[in-house]
Parts: sequence; structure tokens; C-alpha cells
Amino acid sequence: MGLVLRAIGTTLKFRSIFISDIHLGTRGCKAAFLLDFLKHAESEKLFLVGDIIDGWRLKKNWFWDQRHNDVVQKVLRKARKGTDVTYVPGNHDAFARDFLDHEFGQIKVARDLIYQDATGKRFLVVHGDEADGVMIYAKWLAVLGDAAYTTALALNNWLNSVRRKFGLPYWSLSKYLKHKVKNAVAFIAHYEEEISRLARERGADGVICGHIHHAEIREIDGITYMNDGDWVESCTALVEHFDGRWEILHWADVRGFAPDEILADDETDTAEPQIPLPLLVNRIPLEATHRAKECEYSSSPTPGTLKSMASSEL
Repeated sequence: MGLVLRAIGTTLKFRSIFISDIHLGTRGCKAAFLLDFLKHAESEKLFLVGDIIDGWRLKKNWFWDQRHNDVVQKVLRKARKGTDVTYVPGNHDAFARDFLDHEFGQIKVARDLIYQDATGKRFLVVHGDEADGVMIYAKWLAVLGDAAYTTALALNNWLNSVRRKFGLPYWSLSKYLKHKVKNAVAFIAHYEEEISRLARERGADGVICGHIHHAEIREIDGITYMNDGDWVESCTALVEHFDGRWEILHWADVRGFAPDEILADDETDTAEPQIPLPLLVNRIPLEATHRAKECEYSSSPTPGTLKSMASSEL
């Protein structure tokens, strides 16, 4: 049975939208909610700020359902319809960093960039693993932490299925742990300070990032720090209005559902199943999955453009 969602009378329009940490290819990804957001929100520019595809998880265990395909197709369709889409890879999709300055389906790939908002302020846009000491000096520890986080998300889903049976509201175990465990709180604070310092060194007025799954807008020593959150727990996007105002949209709150609920099938798009992005070809073993098919590269002079995906409609 589908959910009764709060109606949105008109399409929400923004100057720019920033989303990150979608983690397509994992069971924790809230692809249906993201697809719902992309259906109701339009913008002149769309920035994918890293960890869009979870290469770490896909290499260990292939998971890619239809909704994950639909998200990719929706983004590609936005790009074809005129939205300026830029992809800034993160640590979980670091394989895409081998394709910097290329375009895939009219989506530009960049290591980082400077974004100027409507008021003239300049923001460094970067995923954020550059300011994560664990990623820089002990990647093996980050992989271990990722496994623990995945376990916490699975436990979180089980816990909330029990809570729903007793009529209790949604409660995020992983978010609770991040806010209550002293070391986690200290890590977030240190990360925010480090990424802000990086923005200052680049001569920017602020920074837009993701990575830590903690949406926030605040001032840090004269630098405007903005984190767009994630789409595995909080389902958040950072948006810039046409007058230069910034806002974090908590999509579950906007639409009136809990992040662990499942949207009705008619709330999602359908598309012909195909491999998500050419970046995964030769990067992730595909022999274990019968759902993915080889992508056919076109003879277009634009590097990396896919014939099979650039022409399909959602």
C-alpha cells in the first residue's frame, strides 16, 4: 500500500541544487525518495558532490535494482533537457576521478570547482574526503568504518520496522550514535574546520561539501560551511534560491514520510535496465550479475558519451 504524501502543487524551482552521498549500489540508498525529489525539483544547475555510486560496496556485493537505474536515467534526462549537471566524485566513487574533464551524457566530471552564487560569493565545491584524516592516512580504517556503518544502517532498518508495528515514529540509530558518541562529534567538528581551512586557502568565501552524512549550514571563522547531507539516512539537498538564499531541504519532512518507508511503485519511473554509468565498465566485476549489460560507446568526439544512455527517455 502506497503512502499518502503531502501534495506539491507546482514544481519547486531553484538556481542550483547540490546533492551527495547517494550510495547507489547499496541497500541503504533511498533511491525512491531521491527520484521523487528529482521529479518535483528543477534547477539551472545540478551538482553531484560525490559518493553517488558506491564502488566499494559494488565490488564486494553487486546490488542494483530498478530504482537505482531510474535515478541515473532521471539525472541524464535533466542534463539532456538543459540542466547544467556537474559530477564531483568522492571516495566511494573515486574510480570516476580517472575521467576528470570528460563528459558522460552531457554531465561534466570535475575534481572540484569554484561556484559563484547569486550574491557574488565564491564557494569551493568538493566532496570532502580531502579533509578526512582517516581517508588520507589510514584508508583501511575507513573501509572498516564503512562496514560498521553499513551494519548500523541494516540494524536501523530492522529496528524501525519493529517500531512501525507498535505505531512509533521513525528514529535513526546511526544518526543518534553520531551525535552521542564523543569521538564522532569531535570528528565532525574537526572535519568542518579542516574543510573550511581548505576553502580559505583556495581564496573562497565558503565551502560546499558532503562526505560525513551530516547536513549543516554555519559560519566557521569567516567561512560559510555548507554540507548537503546524504540520501541513506536524512534525505537532504542543499539548494540556492534565485535571490541567493541557501536552504537545506529535508525531503522526507517536505513530503511527509519517514526515510525508511517505501514509496508506492507508481511513484517511481521505469527504464530499460542497463549498466548505470560507463565509469563502472572494467572497474567492477560484472560476471556475477545478469541484470547489467555491456554499454556501447558511440563514435561521438565527446569522450565517454554513451549511445545507449544518452538517447533514452525516462
